[in-house]
Amino acid sequence: MNFMWLKFAVQNTLRNRRRSLVTVSIAALGTAGILLAGGFALYTYQSLAEAAARDGGHLVLGKPDQFTRDEETPLQHGLDDVTALRAQLLADPQVRSVLPKIEFSGLISNGDKSVVMMGLGVEPDAEFSVKGPFLTLKAGQVLGGDAKQPEVMLGDALARNLKASPGSSLTLLASTADGALNALDVQVKAVFSTGVPEMDKRLVYTDIATAQRLLGTQKVSSLGVFLSRMEQTLPSQARLAAANPKLTVQTWEDQAFFYKSVRDLYNRIFGALGLIIGVIVVFVVTNAMSMAIIERTREIGTLRALGTLPAQLLRTLALEGMVLGGVGALVGAALSLAVSVFLYAVPIDMPPPPGRSVGYPLHITIDPLMYLATLSAMVLLTMAASAWVARRTVNMPVVDALAHT
Repeated sequence: MNFMWLKFAVQNTLRNRRRSLVTVSIAALGTAGILLAGGFALYTYQSLAEAAARDGGHLVLGKPDQFTRDEETPLQHGLDDVTALRAQLLADPQVRSVLPKIEFSGLISNGDKSVVMMGLGVEPDAEFSVKGPFLTLKAGQVLGGDAKQPEVMLGDALARNLKASPGSSLTLLASTADGALNALDVQVKAVFSTGVPEMDKRLVYTDIATAQRLLGTQKVSSLGVFLSRMEQTLPSQARLAAANPKLTVQTWEDQAFFYKSVRDLYNRIFGALGLIIGVIVVFVVTNAMSMAIIERTREIGTLRALGTLPAQLLRTLALEGMVLGGVGALVGAALSLAVSVFLYAVPIDMPPPPGRSVGYPLHITIDPLMYLATLSAMVLLTMAASAWVARRTVNMPVVDALAHT
């Protein structure tokens, strides 16, 4: 019986093929627009999340004051006895690597000119092998753990400012952990770009030993914990926090302020876009069904006179809306899938976003759950719109329906 009513609904939509084609086309374009916009937003979220986790680690361990209070002297809230803590963390089967980091600031000078710098002390061999190619080298080679003299890597804008290149000699100046001023001669090993011009004007990479020598301490700012998979972040956070109650364990998301801002912005933009597209599709389906019902008012009256119940007529008309919305949603999903696959096969670069100097590839994430939710929402909306439009006509007195012109 249900199949019979569905068959009637399909035949009724074919009675005015031009109108049905327009309705299906708009539903298809609306579905494709929602899926493409949502897929782009999901790809952006995933890319920013991976970049944030790669930059500092899936988890970041430090003393509580390291995350909540400003330091009066360098590494005032730094970690002691890092070797034992790293060994404990690496014993966890989910932990892939543990990287120490020292954050400091000061001046860098070429003898004639001094510039404010933001310094990062890292373990070179582990840093660049675990994180992968997160910097773009402009000249020279990345830091190594076997350097015979202190070496640094400079952001390209900073290198231009100091007229420095690989092999140049510079001097780092910073306050020590005791509050004294210390200077250290270093050699430039490489020039790099992060893709963020403001960072490239100030950023300096050096190894842990050089940073500790400059600051006069054996402490580090924090430990970055890299896990095997992103999904392990929250369980690992709870486990490591319980094992180290005196330390604070933050996730990559706690550190990713840019990710949070972009996510909140995109949620509002694409949420509003999806709502607008949904309203447009509902109005188009409503208009198409209104015209069809007005044209068939006498037909509906005849069916009522023959004994067809209003509920049966309402079901048929709702199924017509479902057919129009369902076919449009399927066509739109196929179109979105084709565009997404095309962008993977033929890469297209987006222009650099605000605050960056390099673009990024345009990809659309294919998320089955998003496809299912969008198609279901489109079908339900078109069914509801059709039923709402038809409810008055199917309940009209039979005599009035038969007399309608």
